[in-house]
Amino acid sequence: VQLQASGGGLVQTGGSLRLSCVVSGHTFSDYTMGWFRQAPGKDREFVAGIGMSTGNTYYADSVKGRFTISRDNAKNTMYLQMNSLNPEDTAVYTCALDLYGGDYDYWGQGTQVTVSS
Repeated sequence: VQLQASGGGLVQTGGSLRLSCVVSGHTFSDYTMGWFRQAPGKDREFVAGIGMSTGNTYYADSVKGRFTISRDNAKNTMYLQMNSLNPEDTAVYTCALDLYGGDYDYWGQGTQVTVSS
């Protein structure tokens, strides 16, 4: 199983970015995917998650109302639309896949998001 994240970059405060995560090498139909981020000197934190079959979504309080997670099952792709970005959102964003409803089992590489003030 491979996860490929993309879409990071440099944006000014108040700007937007859309991250994508493409999943390949599997035949799973019922699983959860999520976005995590890690800022320099901080622990990795959960950002948002989505049930790929149900479409149920979950968000960290810090991003509710600003970020939207979505998926396109036909493309095996998950997205994270990030609006109203601020410098506290600066981090490496990583996508992950949870097969069994517990810990995330597969992880992609990160994509850097930098928000300038």
